[in-house]
Amino acid sequence: MKAVFLLFDSLNRLSLECYGGDTVKTPNFKRLAERTVTFDTHYCGSLPCMPARREIMTGRVNFIHRSWGPVEPFDNAYPEQLAAGAGVYSHLITDHQHYWEDGGATYHTRFDSCELVRGQESDPWKAIVDPDWDKIKSKYHESQNGTKPRTKFVRSMFSRELQNEEADYPTVQCFDEALDFLEVNHDADNWFLHLEVFDPHEPFDAPPGFREAYPTGWTGPILDWPPNGPVNESPEMIEELRANYAAILAHCDKQLGRLLDYFDEHDLWKDTALVVSTDHGFLMGEHDQWAKLVMPCYEEVAHLPLFVHHPEYRSAAGERRKALTQTIDLMPTFLDMFDVDLPKEVEGTSLLKVLEKDETIHDGALYGVFGAAINVTDGRYTYFLYPDDIHCGDLYQYTLMPTHMVTRFSVDELQESSLAAPFDWTKGVPLLKVPSTPKSPQYSRHGSGAQFDCNTKLYDVQADPLQQNPIEDKGVEERLRGLMVDLMIKNDAPPETYRRFGLEDYLPR
Repeated sequence: MKAVFLLFDSLNRLSLECYGGDTVKTPNFKRLAERTVTFDTHYCGSLPCMPARREIMTGRVNFIHRSWGPVEPFDNAYPEQLAAGAGVYSHLITDHQHYWEDGGATYHTRFDSCELVRGQESDPWKAIVDPDWDKIKSKYHESQNGTKPRTKFVRSMFSRELQNEEADYPTVQCFDEALDFLEVNHDADNWFLHLEVFDPHEPFDAPPGFREAYPTGWTGPILDWPPNGPVNESPEMIEELRANYAAILAHCDKQLGRLLDYFDEHDLWKDTALVVSTDHGFLMGEHDQWAKLVMPCYEEVAHLPLFVHHPEYRSAAGERRKALTQTIDLMPTFLDMFDVDLPKEVEGTSLLKVLEKDETIHDGALYGVFGAAINVTDGRYTYFLYPDDIHCGDLYQYTLMPTHMVTRFSVDELQESSLAAPFDWTKGVPLLKVPSTPKSPQYSRHGSGAQFDCNTKLYDVQADPLQQNPIEDKGVEERLRGLMVDLMIKNDAPPETYRRFGLEDYLPR
């Protein structure tokens, strides 16, 4: 057995033609859907980037206990499980620069080998000590430039000055590396390739030529990095940002086509699994908002594309599945492909049984961002539950590895920590219990202090798939609160979480 897992970042499901999109031409995603099983009710779990990847690694939701952070010592990382259970060789190829920050440093080292392609977003890559600031700043819109050397905008501008031809772009180089890996290893057996690209994540910087199909009247400096929050831009700016997302999505589609070409040319479909998905979606002005994290987890962010091919289920190519699935199901699927037993801490379920038959494997799915709402869906309804007061406290991070995205936990934060008893998924290991307060960089970055529109809402996404009109239905709300508590108990959520969200009355007596 051998397998390829392709993970995009910030891929909006409804932008793809095979999911009903009509703005961007994505012929290779259509082609992918013809060769795989397409999942129509697939949801995220923990957001954003590294929480999602920890979930992919371990097969369990983590946003209730922890914000952005590393793989912990007690976590069941799937590459290590594959190696221990079946001697599977795993290789990571990625340009996702968060892997070499404080909050992501333990992920790529779980693989047997890895190839890290440099130059995406705010990767601190090439050194330019004394840049021509006037030249660089005039090239980019004022909303995405600056002169502080450690800001993401400066690092992005420096990298982009070195990317002029299509071959210079990190996504292209990732697919180059993947094709090289396949060329060397496609005749071998018992390997797993994790190919991960940062695109179409912002900035929406596509190689030359991709914007030609999406013209606008914009004549200003480069504008391809929307803010995370409400839409306040002019119609011309909105059009330009959307056109740049279309261009980078077209770029991703082209690169996907290169991988599909290789599968076709070498008939890898007969002996190699292929799974394609994303960590989360992205708001491109829907609900008058950009991006993710500081607003409710709308469908554009939480409801994801997923495509799965397995050689034993080739006859299902082109079919679709309605069963509710989630990011936590990827890890058990990978293990099931290689007949590796699941650790007892895993919450997800293998999708192979759904390939065989469109059957229910989950009654509901929890998803969200640490410090914001707890959300639940049963596949028809989505329910966003916020605390009465988002700043009410009763919020703690549980960890043995106290790092945020780009920093360690501060001394001020750690001075207020205590030692917590083990959870049922920490293998008997106690954890640091660190209060999440304004002292934490995470709190105001995308935690409680960054949230707006903190209103509990219920949607019928079957009748209202774009979530334009929240509904009031006490019966459905009560049922979903009960479902939420059932899933939280399964996740061994911290006891204070039930107080924070007013769910104590739903606990079993």
